[in-house]
Amino acid sequence: MHQTHKKILLGITGGIAAYKTAELVRLLIKSGIEVQVVMTQAACQFITPVTMQALSGKPVYMDMWDNSIPNGMPHIELSRAADAIIVAPASADFLAKLVHGRADDLLSTLCLARDCPLVVAPAMNKQMWEAAATQRNIKQLRQDNVTILGPDSGEQACGEVGLGRMLETEALAILVKGFLTPKLLADKKILVTAGATIEKIDPVRGITNFSSGKMGYAIAQVAADMGAKVTLVSGVSPLDQPYGVKIVATESAEAMYQAVMTNIQQQDIFISVAAVADYSVESPSNEKIKKGESSLTLKLKRNKDILADVASLPNPPFCVGFAAESQDLIKNASQKRLSKKLPLLVANLVSESMGTDEATITLLDDTGTHALPRSDKITLAQEILTHLSHMLEK
Repeated sequence: MHQTHKKILLGITGGIAAYKTAELVRLLIKSGIEVQVVMTQAACQFITPVTMQALSGKPVYMDMWDNSIPNGMPHIELSRAADAIIVAPASADFLAKLVHGRADDLLSTLCLARDCPLVVAPAMNKQMWEAAATQRNIKQLRQDNVTILGPDSGEQACGEVGLGRMLETEALAILVKGFLTPKLLADKKILVTAGATIEKIDPVRGITNFSSGKMGYAIAQVAADMGAKVTLVSGVSPLDQPYGVKIVATESAEAMYQAVMTNIQQQDIFISVAAVADYSVESPSNEKIKKGESSLTLKLKRNKDILADVASLPNPPFCVGFAAESQDLIKNASQKRLSKKLPLLVANLVSESMGTDEATITLLDDTGTHALPRSDKITLAQEILTHLSHMLEK
């Protein structure tokens, strides 16, 4: 069930944003993508091939006539091994070359002779981006099935502010990974819950838990990468919003319940990852409770079971539950799956997952249990959603 290893050819053209590609290479390699760098002569004025070689772990190519490449055809050899060519930054000059099919250096020749997808991340001064010629070129590139990532708006190296700067490296890395991800969930509508809930005691205190939201956010991001239309109903979490995901912010279990029920119609899949409080304070105080006696008694009431209520709808979506147990993991998780009539349940020990970057999980479905090795949560999200997509095919 492990994800296929991906290889990209990363082209760098001449522009100040070339310095950002050093971090981009690091992020892509960290996520398991193999990167081969090709630079134009202009790019070498902004960042050195030595830097890119050190980060990518591979020789950097710049010359059409490099004798180290087999059969003297670098424009063929280099692109054939790539799952995609990514040009970042892509200068206005280079975009114009692509439109007109020019091939006067190694990178432009590679792009013309490719048999893999081409992705460009434009980067230029705002006036250059807004120029009629550039906009015509962008329109033509889209018609030629070239994927355009960005540009972003903000302060530019020239001191002006506007549209034209290259996307920040973290966003670009996420989009590149998403582009390379097989679209196993294309056109599916998925609702995910994530994070912790807070049940108010008074205006300044509440009952909560240690959930960080990392697993749910990873599920939402990977589902979007796989082509799904994702709505994330999030409780309390310090994490940044996943890219390309609609987010609905909530705090209490009741607020999360209402948000889910409001958005559940026409959803194909519901993935309940949030650590929702089982109980809330029956009568929270409108005023701060003053320190008084040595003890304080709070009366708690049972909260609604979001997953059980969604699974019990007349025409429910495909429901996936999460069970965090402190003991008897498989026994307790199996009982939960059967009692809520869930086709798929993800089980883990609380001590191994809550708030951490890695976890060990077991998938439970009608065919049995499927233990996954300890991995980071993005990898686990890929495994879970790949398993889910196979279930939907049956």
